[in-house]
Amino acid sequence: MQDLREKYLTAIADMTDEAGLEELRLTALGKKGEISLKMRELGKMTPEERQTTGKALNILKDEIDAALRAKKSALADAALDARLREEWLDVTLPGRPRRQGTIHPVSQVMDEVTAIFADMGFAVAEGPQIEDDWHNFDALNIAPEHPARQEHDTFFMHRAEGDDRPPHVLRTHTSPVQIRAMLEQGAPIRVIAPGRVYRMDMDQTHTPMFHQIEGLAIGKDISMANLKWVLEEFCKTFFEVDGVELRFRASHFPFTEPSAEVDIRCSWAGGSLKIGEGDDWMEILGSGMVHPKVLQSAGIDPSEWQGFAFGIGIDRLAMLKYGIPDLRAFFESDLRWLKHYGFSALDLPTVFGGLSR
Repeated sequence: MQDLREKYLTAIADMTDEAGLEELRLTALGKKGEISLKMRELGKMTPEERQTTGKALNILKDEIDAALRAKKSALADAALDARLREEWLDVTLPGRPRRQGTIHPVSQVMDEVTAIFADMGFAVAEGPQIEDDWHNFDALNIAPEHPARQEHDTFFMHRAEGDDRPPHVLRTHTSPVQIRAMLEQGAPIRVIAPGRVYRMDMDQTHTPMFHQIEGLAIGKDISMANLKWVLEEFCKTFFEVDGVELRFRASHFPFTEPSAEVDIRCSWAGGSLKIGEGDDWMEILGSGMVHPKVLQSAGIDPSEWQGFAFGIGIDRLAMLKYGIPDLRAFFESDLRWLKHYGFSALDLPTVFGGLSR
């Protein structure tokens, strides 16, 4: 027994690597190890011999096991010390800088537009993206037979069988926000309503979800002249040009009367868009004087108050300002689209400075 003790304790002390130490453990204490085999011989001994030899073997097994554990810990510490000597890190060095993300071009333009109108006294109004039929259509003088109220144009929310509540839709414009603002604040009022809107439309210049910002101003002496001035000042600031010429074309919207599409003078010379010069015209928004029925729906007396409203597509504005011809650049979740048109995902914009190009 003493020979086994000296044999294994010496081998353990001389071991220099963990792999060899594990092999030695199996040789001594494994199922077929030398000490384990001797433990099996206890059954052939007399009770007196078994008591004496069994006790000695158990003491030997525990001693060798403790020696193995201690040696394993010592080898691990030695390996760590060696690694620390070979590998080092200067903790006094400054950390590696991490470039921050940036604002999406659509969000950037929405912030710009909001800031411009805020300077003209327009407050921001918000409303739900899931609207009831009344706020989205009826209050805006949109007739039941209007195409926008058909399932091929609008996303209607699912109704369980037996649910007779009025229809709810994904709002098709931010105009219902204007209704809610007038009902809450009354007149006079001057607000803009930015946000997401939804329509069943998908091609190079349309997406099922897009962004609008609509404006509303109600007062006692507001006219189309005020509307024209507001839109001209907006276009000068947004497109960063001093000379802007707008053209108002008669149109029809259920919620305004009279209604007008607004075009801006531009040039496509050389394949690039230039605002404020040239002989071409490009439609940029719809507008008009708020229809008396809309004022009545919002609890405002049309014989005392009048005002104008307009709606602008944020995504279209971003495309025009930064020369992006395809809306998929915004919604395909592929940074290569943005980089192709000069936007870096890691550039930091300012409200009026635009994104790095």
